Amino acid sequence: MNAQRRPHANPLRSSLVRHLLVVCFAATLLAACGKTNGPAPLVPVEIDRSTSCTLDGMLLADYPGPKAQIHYADRTEPDFFCDTVEMFAIYFKPEQVRQVRALFVQDMGKADWAEPRDHWIDAKAAWYVHGSSRHGSMGPTIASFALEGDAQKFATEHGGKVLAFADVTPAMAILDGGVLHDQGM
Repeated sequence: MNAQRRPHANPLRSSLVRHLLVVCFAATLLAACGKTNGPAPLVPVEIDRSTSCTLDGMLLADYPGPKAQIHYADRTEPDFFCDTVEMFAIYFKPEQVRQVRALFVQDMGKADWAEPRDHWIDAKAAWYVHGSSRHGSMGPTIASFALEGDAQKFATEHGGKVLAFADVTPAMAILDGGVLHDQGM
């Protein structure tokens, strides 16, 4: 009966090998679960001297105030805006049916108002000041900040109301240049 048994087989060693194989297989499965085949996280694209506004062709680098960008699911390059008001106006349009993957604005707590560069932040996590005395490229703007404290400080110095992204309304992002309120025409 013992003739079928391998002469040098160790039952303890065989059991250990089987357990190691099971552990390695389980670890491989767990590692594969952590991988995603979806799109990579989006990062903001920095502007340069030639970056122009999607709506009006203005060169972003030529104008003060916070800039914005919208990344759509069907495009590799973002749409740029020379003002946050423009970004909100497009985002709020009822006919806007393109899937938005990300919105970025500049943190004006860090960026230079006169020549904003870099300092891009997630627009949905930002704090905004609406109604301040500071103007952007298109006149009155909605200033954007990474920190609520920076937005509060800005509002104290320049007026306006501090808002979270969800509190900005379509009525705050009208692109008529004030013409609808001009009673002198």
